[in-house]
Amino acid sequence: MLDGVRNTAGVLRVLLAAIPIVALTLAVPFVNRVEPRFFGLPFLLSWILVWSLLTPGFLWMIGRMERRW
Repeated sequence: MLDGVRNTAGVLRVLLAAIPIVALTLAVPFVNRVEPRFFGLPFLLSWILVWSLLTPGFLWMIGRMERRW
């Protein structure tokens, strides 16, 4: 029973780690546009900035799941 829980948690950790990677690499061609602008920044630059700021949160959640912090 415990192995199933560990395996599920491992899959969830991998998915959480993959979300920022996908958002910053594979999604870029889909969000590559100038308009709309946020705070004067083109949308693509805003996208990269937001995901760069969100990535530590995802890593923090993974660390909490591993009980390291």
